[in-house]
Amino acid sequence: MALAVAAAALLASATAACGDAGGLQGAGATPTAISPDRLWPDLTPAASPAFEIGEVETEVVKGVTVPGGDIHEVDPVAVVRAEIAAHPGDYGPGAYEETARRMSDCGKSGTAGRACPVLKAYYRDLTGDGRDDMTLGIRQLPGNLTAVRVYTVRGHRLVQVMAYEDAVTGVELAGRAVIIRAPSEVAGYEYRLQWTWDQQQHAMLLTHDEMLRTGNPRRSPTPHPSASASPSTTPSASVSGR
Repeated sequence: MALAVAAAALLASATAACGDAGGLQGAGATPTAISPDRLWPDLTPAASPAFEIGEVETEVVKGVTVPGGDIHEVDPVAVVRAEIAAHPGDYGPGAYEETARRMSDCGKSGTAGRACPVLKAYYRDLTGDGRDDMTLGIRQLPGNLTAVRVYTVRGHRLVQVMAYEDAVTGVELAGRAVIIRAPSEVAGYEYRLQWTWDQQQHAMLLTHDEMLRTGNPRRSPTPHPSASASPSTTPSASVSGR
């Protein structure tokens, strides 16, 4: 009799254990869904943007050839020189004149070569056509701004499909996107901006612009330049009045 009782107890315990395994558990009270409130319903919708940010402008780089249609064969220094020639006002007195002056250091060895404002070029297929595109950085001097440019090849022509400049703290390539991190005036936060290739517009569009906490309470040493007008007239996706 004792053996039968013990066996029944073990069977009940095993059955209970099997019933608990993988079973659903309550997650607690669910917050009540709140629908969005539309503000000022009588406000006349805007038909055009207040600010021109050039988010779908592209530009053929004149004077730069693409041997065999391979962007790896394009000289990044020649690309920057072509930009300076195409936009002399951006690289003249009162603007990024030191960038133009330091272009003569490009190609030199040692300390002189390190003064070249053209940063290392990176290659990745950002447009989804199976061919690499080029992401290029340019130090905009004097100051601490960095210009980020993306180029692709169309019919053996080099085409700029993204242009932006800021006080950059980091740049990343992820999938078909370019992600730029920039300091904020608010201590412990930074801006994170993402450009993503858009097949319909054939350009990199600014798809995300957000402010994120970094956990670093120190105040940024320099204000975010996007909050003021930029001297550059190069097609750019810079957002004003952030």
